[in-house]
Amino acid sequence: MTQLLNRLAALLGLVLALTCAPQTHAAVAGISGPTFNLTAKADQITTGDANSVLVWSYANGLGTLQYPGPTLIVNQGEVVTVNLTNSLPVATSIVFPGQSDVTAIGGSAGLQTAEAAANGGTVSYTFTASQPGTYLYQSGTKPALQIEMGLVGALVVRPAGVTKQAYAHAGSAYDREYLLLLTEMDPTIHLQVAQGNLSPDTSDFFAVQWYINGRNGMDTLYDNGIPWMQTQPYGSMVLGKPGEKLLLRLVNAGRDAHPFHVHGNNITVIARDARLLESAPGMGPDLAWSDFTIKAIPGATYDGVFTWTGRYLGWDMYGYASNATYCNQLTHLPTVSYPATTQDDSDRCKPIPVTLPNQLDLTYGMHYSGSPYLGSTGTLPPGSGEWNPYAGYFFMWHSHSEKELTNNDIFPGGMLTMFVVVPPNYSLPTE
Repeated sequence: MTQLLNRLAALLGLVLALTCAPQTHAAVAGISGPTFNLTAKADQITTGDANSVLVWSYANGLGTLQYPGPTLIVNQGEVVTVNLTNSLPVATSIVFPGQSDVTAIGGSAGLQTAEAAANGGTVSYTFTASQPGTYLYQSGTKPALQIEMGLVGALVVRPAGVTKQAYAHAGSAYDREYLLLLTEMDPTIHLQVAQGNLSPDTSDFFAVQWYINGRNGMDTLYDNGIPWMQTQPYGSMVLGKPGEKLLLRLVNAGRDAHPFHVHGNNITVIARDARLLESAPGMGPDLAWSDFTIKAIPGATYDGVFTWTGRYLGWDMYGYASNATYCNQLTHLPTVSYPATTQDDSDRCKPIPVTLPNQLDLTYGMHYSGSPYLGSTGTLPPGSGEWNPYAGYFFMWHSHSEKELTNNDIFPGGMLTMFVVVPPNYSLPTE
């Protein structure tokens, strides 16, 4: 009951927050290096069905555990040091796929790397962040259990000497960036660990819960740092304006493949496993591919550029008035002449080529503003439109495996979030 009341309070908070402004940050949330102090520990997270489950993951220093672990952000060329303290009742470690020169000091020899002993052991890892891109870090000790328990996180290496680019080439430029880390869970394994079985059988693993940035849908829509989700601080709602380039850093930190599907337009995948898809150094992403689904395999990372525009709609998405002069001067228009990436001039002041039904013949969703025009609101019955006061366009981004859109077989939930097109004049954070 407490969890349900918390969720109702959070829903009200979300409505109030959206009424003022979307709180989603422009830059990827995380902690900056090049030195990090991480603590492996146990704690509870909340699930989309108002339950809770035990996880193991990483905390920033002596802070609260977070699932997934803190996103580590460094610059290309920096010498990165990760000091791990282990508060778990079992030995653990960290491996950094994609980093070629990792050295470890302290701990004891493990199968993949040095391990920190249970209940207070330490080990220090060092490597040079030589290549920019999106990476995964995770436990290298009994990964079938420890990765399932939550010992995963993302590492972002920013290219040297440039800003708002994922890589050194201009073909990776973006206006806003978002990180979505995908995981799945078999709560039965977590329950066994909570009951004291520190070596449960993971061979019959069967996922029934799916996560983006450590949250089930629709908890994914809440902003970063919701007070009652302290162990799951990262939200995953994506916001952008027409014509902007959005960089999606997609990480599959689970053991299953997850076909991640974007609505509104195709996404152009420019890099895989932190390597630009280019035919030769300096060529830029000439081997990039465009698709509506990224077939994310376990352990892989992808960088994709996504852009939404109103071009080729055949009608004016910003509004219509019979008086053309008035239409051209609507206050919510970004400029008198539309940028080519936003909307064709030929569509200015064109009405929607259909007759909208009478209000009494419509069923209203929570995200409908009462108007089909971007940035415009209309008359709505009570209880409608509360989640879209800025009159944006909502598109669902989600796993294309239908079972992964549930929380314990209940839809909606799981690996599901929203992409929102907001009006050009709307205030969004900038980097």
